[in-house]
Amino acid sequence: MSTEPDDLELRMAVVTEEILQRSPENVVEPTLSRVARVMDLMGNPQHTFAVVHLTGTNGKTSTTRMVERLLREMGLNTGRFTSPHLHDMRERIAIGGEPIGIQRFLDAYDDVLPYVQMVDAEWAAQGGPRMTYFEVLVVVGYAAFADAPVDVAVVEVGLGGVWDATNVADGQVAVVAPVAIDHTRLLGDTLEAIATEKAGIIKPGALAVIAEQEPEVMSILLERCDEVGATAYTQGIAFGVTERDVAVGGQQVSVRGLAGEYRDLFLPLHGGYQSHNAALAVAAVEAFVGGGEQPVSEDVIRAGFAGMTSPGRLEIVRRSPTVMVDAAHNPAGMRALVDAVRDSFTVHRLVGVLAILAEKEAEIMVEMLEPVLDHLVVTRTTSPRAIAPARLAEMATGYFGADRVTMVPDLPDAVDVAAGLADEGGVSGAVLATGSVVTAAEVRMLLGRTDT
Repeated sequence: MSTEPDDLELRMAVVTEEILQRSPENVVEPTLSRVARVMDLMGNPQHTFAVVHLTGTNGKTSTTRMVERLLREMGLNTGRFTSPHLHDMRERIAIGGEPIGIQRFLDAYDDVLPYVQMVDAEWAAQGGPRMTYFEVLVVVGYAAFADAPVDVAVVEVGLGGVWDATNVADGQVAVVAPVAIDHTRLLGDTLEAIATEKAGIIKPGALAVIAEQEPEVMSILLERCDEVGATAYTQGIAFGVTERDVAVGGQQVSVRGLAGEYRDLFLPLHGGYQSHNAALAVAAVEAFVGGGEQPVSEDVIRAGFAGMTSPGRLEIVRRSPTVMVDAAHNPAGMRALVDAVRDSFTVHRLVGVLAILAEKEAEIMVEMLEPVLDHLVVTRTTSPRAIAPARLAEMATGYFGADRVTMVPDLPDAVDVAAGLADEGGVSGAVLATGSVVTAAEVRMLLGRTDT
């Protein structure tokens, strides 16, 4: 006889499959109409809580987690929406810092499903598609946040900004992490086009907290602020990192916020880019809680920094040999990873495990990795979108030479081979697995890590 937890898990598996049967999140319909219609039918639950909305190309998930952690440290009941997930769909929707429970997820799904089905039918009558995987998850997340209820939801866009499903909410604070070229099929193939899409989360009267950007990106973001009467705070002028030193287990940083100075903070994350994400998060929190005019308690900042996590982002998941995973999946992310490895780690022998999705700029990323790796093991994840290992090996050989490249068709075997190569000749080494979020997730799981 099944126990109640078993019944819940079975139902969750069924619902997960139902959602996955919808258009995948990399197949996007550039419209807010479907989500807006569902939310209107439901009474617009996304307007019942405050919102901090984040976009950008790289760093937005880490920054979202940091903002949420600081607000939670202040005693607020928080919602957090991020994507993609590493291991479980429920990771995307967190309440009080924890992935939404199965029962709460199912309750929210049951509440929204009739409205989703109604909109599916309306669109089908016009020859249009059903709501997508991502759109349904946004609706479930906003419904769960309203039901909790949360005081504030910290929401990461899925893709772009203007027509991203999350944009049916209006962020009192809009945060723009660094913008770079990515998802060109959907967002455009220039920085200006991509920045224009991402600027869409900056709403009338909002406070916009903007990371350092390329000049053409910054110009577009500031123009958007002028158009809608938003107040802009830019990194390097209004806030930023003032000091930073590598430390055991992370880094020691000092941050100048919009209204306060916070010195000698321990951040248990690796890479200089994470210190800039943390400064962005501090400024966002100051903007949210005091309009950028009141400092936050130093005890809150210190405790919040100490508790910050970013699973799958230059994360050590095993020792002996050390195995690190990183979800870098585009050139900007790979550049940040390479800089962070040089900055934060001294390893006698570093062996890469690389698996990349076919639509990504694989050759550029391979070239970037070459200076920091002693050897590269190319492989593939379980994703049907993964580049064939033989093709990846061909690319890599052009940069590494045949003697520094090993092709292993299956990821579990590739990790074992890389671990052996890292310790070759008795020299202690490390393994770095990267190339996609899927790569980071699957290596984490192989090594027994599913915590998020």
